[in-house]
Amino acid sequence: WFLHIFSMDGHTGKQPLSKLLFLENYRKFYSAIKASYPDIKIISSCDRSTISPVEPADLYDVHVYTSSGDMFSKSSMFDSTPRGGPKAIVSEYAVTGNDAGRGTLVAALAEAAFLIGLERNSDAVEMASCAPLFVNDNDRRWSPDAIVFNSWQHYGCPNYWMLHFFKESSGASLHPSTIQVSNYNQLVASAITWQNSKDGNTYLKIKVLNFGNKAIDLSISITGLENEIQTFGSVKTVLTSGSLRDENSFQQPDKVVPVESPISNAREEMSLVLDPYSLTSFDLLLDLKSSLQMMHSVPESSLHSSM
Repeated sequence: WFLHIFSMDGHTGKQPLSKLLFLENYRKFYSAIKASYPDIKIISSCDRSTISPVEPADLYDVHVYTSSGDMFSKSSMFDSTPRGGPKAIVSEYAVTGNDAGRGTLVAALAEAAFLIGLERNSDAVEMASCAPLFVNDNDRRWSPDAIVFNSWQHYGCPNYWMLHFFKESSGASLHPSTIQVSNYNQLVASAITWQNSKDGNTYLKIKVLNFGNKAIDLSISITGLENEIQTFGSVKTVLTSGSLRDENSFQQPDKVVPVESPISNAREEMSLVLDPYSLTSFDLLLDLKSSLQMMHSVPESSLHSSM
């Protein structure tokens, strides 16, 4: 269980007296809750640097609202965060501003880059949630949102479909991945292994985000496994569209949605193409022997690209 103790003054920027009163009351709440419910994790809205034995917390809250370009750059936000101590909960994140529209492709891709960064830093980040999730189209007070509805229709925005690329991340095993490319800094990637609960199959999922306007010839090299990837049964999934500003709507609910296609002749070394401004995942089916070997080996994916 989690309990978030926060001060609205911290969100509005008001300081000093109200902050002192908040900290004094916070200590009382923290001590009383921990005394009666020691298993509850306390989330502080204060910055990580303020947490100490005197001002304790199990986790600290982070909100990220920014433009798509800045959101993409925040894929490395937690790369240098010291390990040990309280972890972050990114309880609110969203691309806002002109390029967000009512839920554009570029906003979804920028948020995907940010989430890949969180996935790579899962030892420093406990969880994350987009904000907001739902909106009634007849009562819009915020844009964009992930799911739009009215009295008889609904559709998912591009960032809703983007989240489908991360639905296997919870409980998965994270593996090292490297990108080697010259004069192009628009790629972000991660690699996990996950097990399909429906059929028991195990997959190595490699996600690559291309935030640039150039198609990329990608060479994938996977080491640490031996004869693990099955030739057939692997899937490539791509989220992209014809324009960065493309949005879904009641009239076109599937304008920007993921498209799946089989990967023929999957293997440890493959050459593939990344579309401009796209999120691509490669779910590579591992055989039973590979699944057992995963306990003794650490697969690593190396991504070499050319334009």
